[in-house]
Amino acid sequence: MVTMVGNESSIEKLVQDLLYLEHDAIAAYDSCIERLNDKTLSAKIAVFKQDHLQHVVVLNDMARELSIEAPVEGDMKQMLTTGKIALADLMGDGAILKAMKTNEDDTVTAYERAARHPDAIPASRAFFENAHQDEERHRAWMETTAKAI
Repeated sequence: MVTMVGNESSIEKLVQDLLYLEHDAIAAYDSCIERLNDKTLSAKIAVFKQDHLQHVVVLNDMARELSIEAPVEGDMKQMLTTGKIALADLMGDGAILKAMKTNEDDTVTAYERAARHPDAIPASRAFFENAHQDEERHRAWMETTAKAI
């Protein structure tokens, strides 16, 4: 799936869309943790999920500062992110991680764009850059680990 998150014209819409994306990602992480046979892999995925939960905390703070409503769950894309995991479950742990990697492609792109948003103040830009690094790290691990399985 190719995301459009990060192309919003306002910082308010960007923060809302990032929250939807994070909630979708968390749902995919929950599905992944539940379906992986290798509990060592599940434990690593659980650590990455904590990064997403922390991103939600920061984005909720941003939403409050911007006086906008913060979404508390994902949107329709959640069915796509979790559906890929369910289908991949039929083919094993490597396929599940490959499906998760494609979800991470979207979060990497979204935060990369967010860091360049013209309305981002230095503090939000720094958060977006750090979140982008988190997502790059998650994606790289998933890609490398999936190939090794």
